[in-house]
Amino acid sequence: MKSQTESTATLLFKIKSGDERAKERLFKTYLPIISQWAHGRLPAYARDLSETADMVQKSLMAALNKVDDFEAVREGAFLAYLRQILLNNIRMEIRRVIRKNSHGTDQPDVEPVDLEASVMQQVIGGEALQKYEKGLLSLKEKAREAVMLRVEFGYSFAEIAEAVEMNSANAARMLVSRSIVEMARYMQR
Repeated sequence: MKSQTESTATLLFKIKSGDERAKERLFKTYLPIISQWAHGRLPAYARDLSETADMVQKSLMAALNKVDDFEAVREGAFLAYLRQILLNNIRMEIRRVIRKNSHGTDQPDVEPVDLEASVMQQVIGGEALQKYEKGLLSLKEKAREAVMLRVEFGYSFAEIAEAVEMNSANAARMLVSRSIVEMARYMQR
């Protein structure tokens, strides 16, 4: 999935110490990963001024500018942090476009149909996606990171083990499997 010579934790430490080249290396490492994840998440109706690539870069820059506030040192935690910033930016952009387009109408709170839903939303549907998000939040941080890395980013179990600091790919596989079962139980409630 990715080739990384320096760990995320090392790069974050260097960035906090003022190393601008470390910031560039971290940006280059995560730009393709988060870009692939973001593809299709910004609906077509919200692309008047902001394209997905712009939102990804804006989100990465926001994360890098707030790196002093970021405490987790695992790669999985940083990727989860990036994902959340990007989701928040997408939601804000959608709200902005809806507000802009609703001026002069009687229905300002009506959301347009998402013509370009994410792949995950297309597969499982909007309601299930909301349950999935809530199910993720029900997990402990490490388990949540592992599930996101596997389900949303397509990491191998070996990559997950490295990202969430586990001893082996098999341990990561067990964590993901148990966490998905736990999420499924939560989602059925």
